[in-house]
Amino acid sequence: MNLDEVWVAGEALIDFIPNSIGEFQAIVGGGPANTARALAKLGVHTYFIGGLSSDKYGLHIKEILTDSSVDLTLASESELRTATAQVSIDQTGKVKYFFDLKDTSTFDFNQEWLPRGKPAVLHLGTLATVVEPGASNLLNWAKSIDTTRVFDPNVRPSVFGTRAEYRASVERFIAISDVVKLSIEDLMWLYPDLSSASELLAKGPSLIVVTHGAEGLEGIHSHGSVFVPGVEIELVDTVGAGDTVGAILVESIFYHGLASLIANLEEVLGRAAKAAAITCSRAGANPPWREELDQA
Repeated sequence: MNLDEVWVAGEALIDFIPNSIGEFQAIVGGGPANTARALAKLGVHTYFIGGLSSDKYGLHIKEILTDSSVDLTLASESELRTATAQVSIDQTGKVKYFFDLKDTSTFDFNQEWLPRGKPAVLHLGTLATVVEPGASNLLNWAKSIDTTRVFDPNVRPSVFGTRAEYRASVERFIAISDVVKLSIEDLMWLYPDLSSASELLAKGPSLIVVTHGAEGLEGIHSHGSVFVPGVEIELVDTVGAGDTVGAILVESIFYHGLASLIANLEEVLGRAAKAAAITCSRAGANPPWREELDQA
């Protein structure tokens, strides 16, 4: 039992992001990697659980995660290449991704190396929960970890089959999760006919958190809902903003438990809004250190 630590399981990859002069920079990305960095920078002992390559991009990922104090001792290393994503950013800061995922170390999840134990919180997310065969291996492993689970689907429609297939894959993880965090775009794409996010509570979670971009954050549970407005900033881009929100939710559960998160939801979402705003005020997924956030 390891109740003094958090496990974040999923992918770390390289995002090629355009800079101000039109050149592409190799930036460490992947929702789970971003979440792990955000948590570690908040002072939470965070293990990243995913596949890491020995190629130059894999070495860059290791350096960036380690510099953010992420613990990599539970990650798997291989000679397979690192997955990559070409990123485009429109004038509003919205981001689109074009992925190269096949035959990479990034999604090499299997029971041979996935760790045993019980962290205080297990965070799961993004492409690792839909790219097979790793996704099913990750699901079966996650079911065996008896702890509070937080899931962020971070939907990438271009990667995986039809809407129905994507939704079915995502719902496997929703069903085993205590908290589900997703963007309003994720929600509308997965469930275009859904009348309210509260309907997702029937699928298993105790709490649904929906991000609405600059407008703010919404939290829904069985006894009601809370909406917190966004924090105004000079936008650079939105990369990693949602992952930062997820990290704040995990931070709250880690220190105070799930019941406390729900009871103090407005306060926690306010902290998440501040943290996401800081991330959006600088290029790439660069979440705040705890001292930055506490002083904001």
